[in-house]
Amino acid sequence: MGTPDYLGGGIVNLMSSLIQARGGRSDSPGLCDLPSDALAQATNLVLLVIDGLGADWLAARSPDGILSRARCATLTSVFPSTTAAAIPTFLTGDAPLQHGLTGWHTYLGELGCVMTVLPGTPRFGGVSYRQAGIDPTKLFGSIPIADRITTRSILVSPAHIARSDFNLAHLGRGELVTFKGLQDMFRRAARVLRGWGRHARERKYLYLYWPRLDAIGHEQGMESRGALAHLREIEQAIELFMHEIAGTDSLVLVSADHGQLDTQASDVIDLADHPELADCMLLPLCGEPRAAFCYVKAGRAEAFTRYCRDILTDRLDVIPSAQLVEEGLLGLGRRHPRIMERVGDFCLMPRGRGIVRQWLPFEQPHRQVGVHGGLSDAELRVPLCLLRA
Repeated sequence: MGTPDYLGGGIVNLMSSLIQARGGRSDSPGLCDLPSDALAQATNLVLLVIDGLGADWLAARSPDGILSRARCATLTSVFPSTTAAAIPTFLTGDAPLQHGLTGWHTYLGELGCVMTVLPGTPRFGGVSYRQAGIDPTKLFGSIPIADRITTRSILVSPAHIARSDFNLAHLGRGELVTFKGLQDMFRRAARVLRGWGRHARERKYLYLYWPRLDAIGHEQGMESRGALAHLREIEQAIELFMHEIAGTDSLVLVSADHGQLDTQASDVIDLADHPELADCMLLPLCGEPRAAFCYVKAGRAEAFTRYCRDILTDRLDVIPSAQLVEEGLLGLGRRHPRIMERVGDFCLMPRGRGIVRQWLPFEQPHRQVGVHGGLSDAELRVPLCLLRA
């Protein structure tokens, strides 16, 4: 297992360098392999985040493609290595320790429930933050990248999620451009970069997010034909994009929020098969199947840890959540005021390719082939590719 690098080799540090290159300030160190001075000279900075693109997977599946040829570094994601924790880092520059979002399912004590934080609905269902009368900007309390930098900022986002409560809460002063499909994403970004009149010469920061590779990995696996075919589509689209924006003085950085591991049905630890363990828990599992945060009933901590170590000792590690925070796995420095509340009492970390799940009575069990959230190299290591136009 690896550990996230917050001192100069992770996505937090990439964002620190980008913030500084666009005239802002960051509390985190910049990226060692790409100082902000090297970024500041470009008129346009473009960050493309390809959800689910692991560094080792890219190297193995497309060693001669445009992204491998342009690769300048291997970075680490954050912990948990998942979209719900890493995308807030890309949108704010903060590690999970600061932004406080710790997985697809995060317990928000101020709301009194477990939330699916990106869709913005309680795990049990219901309406979104704003529909419930909650101001998500106040709820999250983070400073978006657009409000940290001094240049124009544009988020280029899939139309079906672009105006979600989560995205709008992290837009700040930025502009929003929506798209439908891979080619449309690059077409709209190219239009912004080419601009017109004075807009063609003004310094800009563009953030592009592409989610489809991650979805294919979950559905079919990263070793599937579908994942490889889609990687080829992405690389062909990037080739065309670089041709279309030639002469715009743009620096295009390509990275990812995490990679993925493929699993089999035998890798699943289902809490339905371990009722004694489930009975110790106050809340449903939070976090991710590869890093599950557990909230244990008063007086049941010893029984909880004993069961894990006696019955599941070969399949997972049980780690006090406070230890993960103290050891810096979620970040360094300032802490979100509710961070301890959002990581529970213990974290279950399945070994190998294992995952731990708990289906609630109203949920339809389903299998994901590709998974992420843990500390394996496949999940934690992401590429950084640099292209100039």
